[in-house]
Amino acid sequence: MTYRFFTPAKASAATGLTAEVYRQLRDEFLGPAPTFQALSAVPQVLAATWALMREALLAGDTSRVDRELVAAAVSRANRCRFCVDAHVMLLHALGEHELAEVVARGGTPPEPRHAELVRWAEASRSPGAAEWTSPYRPEVTGTLLAFHFINRIVSALLDPDLLPGGLQRSPVVRSVGGRLYARTAREPKEPGRSLPLLDAGPTAPPAWAGDSPVGVAYASLRTAAMQGADLLGDVAHRIVTATVCWEDGRHPAQPAQWAADLIRDLPGADRVGTRIALLAAFAPSAIRAGDVALWRLSHPDDADLVRLVAYGAITATDHVAQALSPAHL
Repeated sequence: MTYRFFTPAKASAATGLTAEVYRQLRDEFLGPAPTFQALSAVPQVLAATWALMREALLAGDTSRVDRELVAAAVSRANRCRFCVDAHVMLLHALGEHELAEVVARGGTPPEPRHAELVRWAEASRSPGAAEWTSPYRPEVTGTLLAFHFINRIVSALLDPDLLPGGLQRSPVVRSVGGRLYARTAREPKEPGRSLPLLDAGPTAPPAWAGDSPVGVAYASLRTAAMQGADLLGDVAHRIVTATVCWEDGRHPAQPAQWAADLIRDLPGADRVGTRIALLAAFAPSAIRAGDVALWRLSHPDDADLVRLVAYGAITATDHVAQALSPAHL
């Protein structure tokens, strides 16, 4: 696995909150996976991302197959090849070999309920286009929101190949890899275990989540990731927020030129940061080394790059979540 712009500290060197998150990852997932190591420069964002993914995707008695299917479908809508490959492998781990390969090929599952889940998940990329909302339990809805955020982090900060040379795109490798993780994937997880990792903030859980731990985790992630807005000026912040609203998940045909047009009238100090945040929201794989090099002239720390990318990612994710407000339910 190659990180695009920086190499995180080794997991074995982690301390404090980061070490606690990694301990849970080893117990309940696939260890400190690259996605989480990339976030380790900002422990509060790392912890909240893990908490949302754990409480939504892994914990409780909602069908894990349904949730993995949603994770893969959202990842497909967001063009995150790394995440599609990872969750196809986890479908194999759950024994759903035929379904996994249908998803890997970009097909529609034959079972109507699964097909509807995929359509719903893919439509969430542009929630304003069809007045999208969710008829599903908080764990399924939370999985969808978790992967809108994670897809963008992964596409911005990691190379797209899960294994060297893209080996994960071989059906044999996917199936074998899934079997290696079968025991961990199938073990039941008690809801709420991740919540002590989170800051006790004043933000109320969203209405769509009821009293589920998923809502607490989502509110915590939103609060932690939105702090990246402080890296930009007020006008830049408004441009990012407004663009996410009016573009409604559109994939820009030429992301670099699209972003350049949007930042042209901003003060020079805010242009590169706003460009990175916009690309993180819409086309994170289009962030280039030159963008990051310019950003580092004034913000040399890895943590500030992670905060900026997380801000763009959560702004896009929260655009989807806003479709779940009581007015839409």
